[in-house]
Amino acid sequence: MRNVQTILVTGGAGFIGLNFITYYANKYPDITIINLDKLTYAADTAELKKLNELSNHMFVEGDICDRQLVERLFNDHDIQGVIHFAAESHVDRSIDGPKAFIQTNINGTFTLLDTAKNYWMTGAGELRSGYESARFHHISTDEVYGSLGETGLFTESSPYAPNSPYSASKASSDMLVRSYHHTYGMDVVTTQCSNNYGPKQHSEKLIPTIIRKALQLEPIPIYGDGQNIRDWLYVLDHCKGIDLVFHSGKKGETYNIGGKNERTNVYIAKKICELLDSIAPEAKHDAEIDSYKELITFVDDRPGHDRRYAVDASKIEKELGWQSEENFESGILKTVEWYVNHAKY
Repeated sequence: MRNVQTILVTGGAGFIGLNFITYYANKYPDITIINLDKLTYAADTAELKKLNELSNHMFVEGDICDRQLVERLFNDHDIQGVIHFAAESHVDRSIDGPKAFIQTNINGTFTLLDTAKNYWMTGAGELRSGYESARFHHISTDEVYGSLGETGLFTESSPYAPNSPYSASKASSDMLVRSYHHTYGMDVVTTQCSNNYGPKQHSEKLIPTIIRKALQLEPIPIYGDGQNIRDWLYVLDHCKGIDLVFHSGKKGETYNIGGKNERTNVYIAKKICELLDSIAPEAKHDAEIDSYKELITFVDDRPGHDRRYAVDASKIEKELGWQSEENFESGILKTVEWYVNHAKY
């Protein structure tokens, strides 16, 4: 356990951040969490209100690119750890408007890194007294590695080959984090996760879109031939992995966190429709269809659509003892039930 009393979590009003803070604040009630979020379209303000009921959580609305604000948070709250989720993360949006991704994902990460370095350190390799446990944990994505063929897995040593403005901006931020370790001796760790899913995810993402479109009896859009493959990671499993790496990961190292749940997009759509046929049959009966599967529609593929992602999580499993607790079938059932019960469509 790191001797850290106050941490800054960026992007804590987004999907993974909300789930992480809920988990972390309850597990470590003596640690204060400062939650900095810009409240863009990706924020879930209803779920954020629930976080504000936690006694060890404090929300601050603001931009990670605002250096004056970030410096004030470090000084006012004596920040001793950063867990950095904040990012523009929707690939389709990065194709239509890449500028915001460069600004937030690269410039914002630099602002956080540089502020933390100046607050925790007096010079290269020289920590301020009392900040020996200070750590910067950068949350990244398997998309920085590019696309896989039919076999193989991304490891922590796989070369970077980003194929979208989103993944290129994340790859750039990863390199900045790495440089602050090697140049200044700053204590950093990075985690690369596979596709997350679970409660509270933004409605534009694949799984919430499938659920929403099905229940609204609209065409369920699937890119191309639907055979693009992703490794799916239940969000709570990811949160537990982040906790382990933040507290016990080796300084300067990168850890892949993956669910070992490779599924095609069309399989996911069909599986969700099967669950909805059982959980929420009313709408399909009103539309006089036998199954929500009849709504699945193939649309033109998006530019630069990577064919397959899958990560090798053996490093975090062997070194830190992490294991995913949900397989895709158990996790997707929990997810669909949550969206139906919370009317998130």
